[in-house]
Amino acid sequence: MLNQKHILLILTGGIAAYKCLDFIRRLRERGATVRCVMTKSAAEFVTPLSVQALSENPVYDDLFDLTQEDEIGHIKLSREADLVVVAPASADFLAKMANGLAGDLAGAVLLATDKPVLVAPAMNPFMWNHAATQRNVAQLKEDGIRFIGPETGEMAEKNEAGRGRLSDPLEIVAAIEDIFSTDILASKLTGKKVLITAGPTHEPIDPVRYIANRSSGKQGYAIAEAFLNAGASVTLVSGPVNLTAPQGVTLMPVETAQQMQDAVKAALPADIAIMAAAVADWRVDGASVEKIKKDGSGDIPPLSFTENPDILRELSLSDRRPALVVGFAAETQKVIEHATAKLDRKGADMIVANDVSSESAGGIGVMGGDENIIHLITKDGHETWDKMSKYDVARRLVDVIAAEVNK
Repeated sequence: MLNQKHILLILTGGIAAYKCLDFIRRLRERGATVRCVMTKSAAEFVTPLSVQALSENPVYDDLFDLTQEDEIGHIKLSREADLVVVAPASADFLAKMANGLAGDLAGAVLLATDKPVLVAPAMNPFMWNHAATQRNVAQLKEDGIRFIGPETGEMAEKNEAGRGRLSDPLEIVAAIEDIFSTDILASKLTGKKVLITAGPTHEPIDPVRYIANRSSGKQGYAIAEAFLNAGASVTLVSGPVNLTAPQGVTLMPVETAQQMQDAVKAALPADIAIMAAAVADWRVDGASVEKIKKDGSGDIPPLSFTENPDILRELSLSDRRPALVVGFAAETQKVIEHATAKLDRKGADMIVANDVSSESAGGIGVMGGDENIIHLITKDGHETWDKMSKYDVARRLVDVIAAEVNK
């Protein structure tokens, strides 16, 4: 997969930089050519000599080095690669990337490249969770930068644990292989129109209150990004979320299930439909136009409910049905059994199911999390995927659907 591929690796400062020595070795074992750019802070943790010995190429570290600029130049360096990888990516460097700073060679290379960029962050958990870092990450994802990790675990600092560990070198290699695999599949999905729903719906009780669920929309938005990266034309029908749609996606924001149903119909025809939204099953029948007030009597105002439209089933049975329809099932018990029943009941081709109970796999499946354990249900049976990030779930779903559509 990586034979004759050219990887440009940018190392930034952090204790995790030592892992990149093994990462370089793994890339070389798979036949990749590796060139490395090091920031000055990266050289505080690993020596350029070690990096050069393992990569078998000169190390580049100075934007104003006359010899390096004459021989290779930061423009040429950035364009000759098939992929640019930043590992480890420190909080400081993510901030520079998000703001397009080019005061050193690493920043200039990233601004000059026309190739895909994969970032593997590594930092203290408090730094990763800081609002500024999350803002920078969101901006970079909107700009089309791909991420792997960080992972959860023990830090280099004593008694520190949380999300911030650099992904294992073999996992980063696998992510790189997935990118090249997705790029191969991109030609198969080019011209395909994909309709995706994401997020919750809000069903009004009165102008102030509503019924909703805990869906964050992260999985649906990750799927939209992955299909966009695979060359598809993507329409995203989204309930209310605190996420930014990937640049290039056609966004149709909605609030209620009835609005989502209308938007799905308006987005047809499509080749593929992925119904990842967590649509509320019921709505208040005749929501109040005024805020419902307490009157001091202690009586609870009566609320009458009615079923919301079954968007997945209606789409599956429609005469405008996409060639492939994928539904989602968020379950708290008997996940595979209930998802299999849903596959038959809804008329979908696949169901992507996960356990959202608080006890599931340490709670990772709970709505709003960043990771998932997926059960893929088809008419031929089911398969369970290992725990992975929601974007990795999305990339794997691209592979499965592209293979199915192009049979």
